[in-house]
Amino acid sequence: MYKKILVPTDGSEFAKKAQKHALFLAKVSGAEIIAVSVTENNFVNGLPLDDEVYQLNQILKERSEENLKEFDKLIEDDLKITHVVREGSPAKAILEVAKEEDIDLIVMGSSGKSGFDRFIMGSVADKVVNSAKCAVLVVH
Repeated sequence: MYKKILVPTDGSEFAKKAQKHALFLAKVSGAEIIAVSVTENNFVNGLPLDDEVYQLNQILKERSEENLKEFDKLIEDDLKITHVVREGSPAKAILEVAKEEDIDLIVMGSSGKSGFDRFIMGSVADKVVNSAKCAVLVVH
């Protein structure tokens, strides 16, 4: 049924629950998993590119890579998994990877942000659900 499942990882509890669902679905369907972690660095745009901004960006990238490594710890079977790290808007990056990889299903957590951030920026899950060209499973 599913050949490729996209799993966004941000380290949140909802994302971890979604990862478990994605692994189960991949196991029963034989699907490949594409795990994506997005470094949200929109706030550094427009700042002068100095050492501190560069270091902050590097820390954010490292955190994205750590999220992918944490996801790998959940994998028990011979599942094929590919890691993708992107920068920018999480919703936009998730949708781009879904299109590029010809994804059949996106499995993601319902929320990774605090209430105020979600109010100001909007929910990544909402944006993905409303714009994705494939099925989306949102785990709460």
